[in-house]
Amino acid sequence: MEKKQEKPFKTKFFTPYKNYIFASLSLIFALIFIFSFTNKAGVIGSLIEKAFLFLLGNTVYIIPLILLTAFFLLLSKRNPYSKKEKYLGFLLIAFLLESATLFGIAELEFIGANGFNLQAQSLGGVIGYLLSFLMIKGFGFWVALSIITILIITTLVILLEPLFKKEKLEQEEIVIKKPTPKKKIPFLPRFKKTKKEKEPIIKEAPKIKTFSPYEAPPLNLLSKRGAKPESGDIKLNASTIQKTLFNFGIQVDMGEVNVGPTVSQYTLKPAKGIKLSRITNLANNLALDLATESIRIEAPIPGKALVGIEIPNKKRAIVSLYEMLASKHFRSSESPLFFALGKDVKGELVYADLGEMPHLLVGGTTGSGKSICLNCIILSLMYRNSHEDMQFVMIDPKKVELLPFNPINHLMCPVIANPDEAIIALKWLVGEMESRFETLKNAGNRDISSYNKSWKQGMEKMPYIVVIIDELADLMMARGKEIESYIVRLAQKARAVGIHLVLATQRPSVEVITGLIKANISSRISFKVASQVDSRTMLDVAGAEKLLGKGDFLFQSKDTTNLKRIQGPFVSEKEIKNVVSFIESKKLKEDLENPEKFLEIESKKEHSLKTVLEEAISSPSMQIDQFLRDEDPLYEQAKQIVIKTKKASTSYLQRKLKIGYARAARIIDALEEGGIVGPQDGSRQREVYIKDEQD
Repeated sequence: MEKKQEKPFKTKFFTPYKNYIFASLSLIFALIFIFSFTNKAGVIGSLIEKAFLFLLGNTVYIIPLILLTAFFLLLSKRNPYSKKEKYLGFLLIAFLLESATLFGIAELEFIGANGFNLQAQSLGGVIGYLLSFLMIKGFGFWVALSIITILIITTLVILLEPLFKKEKLEQEEIVIKKPTPKKKIPFLPRFKKTKKEKEPIIKEAPKIKTFSPYEAPPLNLLSKRGAKPESGDIKLNASTIQKTLFNFGIQVDMGEVNVGPTVSQYTLKPAKGIKLSRITNLANNLALDLATESIRIEAPIPGKALVGIEIPNKKRAIVSLYEMLASKHFRSSESPLFFALGKDVKGELVYADLGEMPHLLVGGTTGSGKSICLNCIILSLMYRNSHEDMQFVMIDPKKVELLPFNPINHLMCPVIANPDEAIIALKWLVGEMESRFETLKNAGNRDISSYNKSWKQGMEKMPYIVVIIDELADLMMARGKEIESYIVRLAQKARAVGIHLVLATQRPSVEVITGLIKANISSRISFKVASQVDSRTMLDVAGAEKLLGKGDFLFQSKDTTNLKRIQGPFVSEKEIKNVVSFIESKKLKEDLENPEKFLEIESKKEHSLKTVLEEAISSPSMQIDQFLRDEDPLYEQAKQIVIKTKKASTSYLQRKLKIGYARAARIIDALEEGGIVGPQDGSRQREVYIKDEQD
């Protein structure tokens, strides 16, 4: 729905150029009158003095004082008059005429109310004489004196009141369907509240579009919890923002207010010539005046000539996964890897496509909502895809968060918790990636999407593989270089063959999120982090340290560097168990109804990830190293080099094979275990036991 074009903001204060022009004119005329009264303004000054004495009498001596007052008011940096400059002139002229009339009344009383002696008039001039004559004739002396005295006092109050209350601005009526606050607001800005379209209430759980004959779990398994956010006193907050900025010399006009589930965004337009850095530097002052723990300033809002100030709501709303998955936008999406992100600051539903990302990095402190975010991604994908269309590889070193998903048939293997097993899984995925590229090449397809669309009976279907790693830091501490190399290889090439990574960590340091990983994973989610340094590591900008936790995060997509603030949906442990139990019971039912299909699937698992891991786990721990050693594609080449040259050292293999030190050292160890070379003997070369056949 297109928004109506907003009217341009009106400036509430004089522009600096108008101030200078009118102030200069006021000073010039004041000097002309002053020098005219002392006969030092020449012929023109003399004529001016005689003319004004005739018209206003002795009141003329007030004119320089009035003009000097106008000069200082117009030159003031904080001009107290919010109306146009003509009202200031009207007030000064009214005061002048009222003073002349007062002098005229005093003069008429002196010469008698019935007299009309223009020549004798000297106090109020001809204007004051005529005005006072009419008032005395109409009301009498005392009534006329009372009226003109009251008018003079009223004019002075209106004229001088802003000087004593410079911070007071013009109050404007705001139409908002909320109770009027009892506390008196010093001034009210002009703004409007955004109108949101109400989604129809879903009485029955709708069906989600799937991409094969697959019965998705019913949405009734998820909770329908939800509550409206309480943003607090919007009028008072908006006026406090404008007042605080005004106290620092920043003039702004308030715009619309967007009430989201966690924060409310107050938009404003600064006056021309105001640097945005001046506003962003006042974040702590605004937080102090608003009495809130922290605020976030978005300057400018992407796509708008506005600045956004995000203030935490008094009560946040819980975003339910049921609401996200039940929306028409999610149910009708054509993408198989479409998942729910949450609600933005406007309260609008936000989704993302893992196939377009194509990989995702998630970071945040403990309790910030990181693991719940992973659970929501997993459930979103499970609701759209069967195990034949999409499969998971889950790695959870903490052995807590992802274990509830073990019973589902979407898993290629049970949830992995051991770092050595994680390396085996990642190496297998690299091999699977290369195998899939060969399959695409033979089939003449460019990517997995085109391959599956042209899929025919007899061809092996290529499911998507989503790799979920819940705590990357633990893996990097145990086997950092190896983990990094496999992740980078997958991140660089695996998108085309349908392998996607979702990496999460609670410690977003440069040792965990290395430069290579960041360079290859541009889509990121950052929950609340401990410091600004961690925020810059995750997003390359500050801001994540000011988030509120419990699902409040910043999202950065690969298409733009602009951050989007989102409140993620909440899913409980009970909801996860409900969905997993449904899929597990459905799996058992299918296996009993189709035993032949079950045996056919089991026969194809000879080289599956599950089989490889089972073989490695059933053997001693050394067999894992043996598996890695045998799987290294350079092992045989290194063996031939060592046998042929009779040289066996880590540095030598580095130079010959152009590999890193860690990999070369592992190959040397493998050659030693295999009886190809001898043990290390100080600085001497290792002995090569196997002789070259050509010798």
